[in-house]
Amino acid sequence: MLRRLALTAVVSLAALSAAAPAATASAGPLPLPLPLLPLPVLQGDDGRTHLTVVVSGSGNPAADGSYELECEPAGGSHPVARQACDRLAQLPGEGADPFTPVPRDAMCTQQFGGAATARVTGSWRGRSIDATFDRTNGCEIGRWNSLRPVLPNVR
Repeated sequence: MLRRLALTAVVSLAALSAAAPAATASAGPLPLPLPLLPLPVLQGDDGRTHLTVVVSGSGNPAADGSYELECEPAGGSHPVARQACDRLAQLPGEGADPFTPVPRDAMCTQQFGGAATARVTGSWRGRSIDATFDRTNGCEIGRWNSLRPVLPNVR
């Protein structure tokens, strides 16, 4: 509904803008334009969080697997859904986006945190997510750890 409303508003404004010069060409000077009202921000869905977390290579059979995580309310097959949703809710206040990859030119310590990998897909607060994680250097380990308990605590 929100998308249809926003699209209708944009189309209506475009039609009015196209018709205005012809309608006012003989009417004299144009009145001052009305201020534009901001359009609502369109999100990929209803703003909720639904993630699929797939973990492998952790060396811990209890940590490896595929989990569904729903927030608001917390649920799904994730083993600690409530704590994971609480962590995701904290991140915007920290100014952190854990789903952004480490920049290629980042200076990272050369340490190996294990063979664990994870892929997180779905939506976070309405934003489409498709992110991969590993523990191949200090930056990647820090990125993984910042998302715990969404991602399991592995060594």
